[in-house]
Amino acid sequence: MTEPLQDIGRLLISCPDRPGIVAAISQFLLSQGGNIIHSDQHATEQVGGTFFMRVEFQLPHLIDRGEELERAFHAVADRFDMQWYMAYASRIKRLAVFVSKEEHALYELLWRCKMGDLPAEISMIISNHPNVETTVASWGIPFHYIPVEPDQKQEAEARQLQLMEGKIDAVVFARYMQIVTPKFVSRYPNRIINIHHSFLPAFVGAEPYTRAYERGVKIIGATAHYVTADLDGGPIIEQDVQRVNHRPNVKELKRVGQYVERVVLARAVTWHVEDRILVHGNKTVVFY
Repeated sequence: MTEPLQDIGRLLISCPDRPGIVAAISQFLLSQGGNIIHSDQHATEQVGGTFFMRVEFQLPHLIDRGEELERAFHAVADRFDMQWYMAYASRIKRLAVFVSKEEHALYELLWRCKMGDLPAEISMIISNHPNVETTVASWGIPFHYIPVEPDQKQEAEARQLQLMEGKIDAVVFARYMQIVTPKFVSRYPNRIINIHHSFLPAFVGAEPYTRAYERGVKIIGATAHYVTADLDGGPIIEQDVQRVNHRPNVKELKRVGQYVERVVLARAVTWHVEDRILVHGNKTVVFY
């Protein structure tokens, strides 16, 4: 960990829009000896909407001063009725990646971590099939095979949650073909990212490539979203598409779609670990 990264903080806020918010945050950081490196903002309406802001700043000895800084910021937050949190760039987020039989999305995450393009640590991989164990072994990442039988889903989830307890910061469903229970979701609110192999809200649920083929679609897409109790209905983080014509069969559509899935999931996970996402109801504001 380089010393400069130890001094980088990220402040994310949302609040009712009104004059003076940006000035107050800037003045606060200046008074603490901080220097703003990047700043992004968005308001939902020209007047009377919700204001969102992400500020990345440098402040000497931030790790040592973090608690003090957060206590001091409460005065600003209370004044503007802010929902906010402060993140620290040096605290690399730990991921648990869930996968079933298909490996393409997992490979993308592993490779980006190795190349430094995904600033996170894949702490464990959990699967309801043993297929990827050999792949994972070559990367030196702990692998946990937990079968999920229809009549034993709660027991399987209990084992998964126990494995992750206190060891991970976010969960990634890299083509994990299981519907998790509301209890599981509630343990990691807005910290479970799923890749769905269609351009939501079209083709929710299983077999979207088959249904896309039957419908004669002209684009194949993928959607990364936060997982909620509503199947494939959580806040959307990122989407992308690839144009197709009448020629591809289901297998060929799937091959095109898997490329889009890999890219979309990797973007979404990267933005999450870099603290670029604010959730607003069932939508997201993504500063990238």
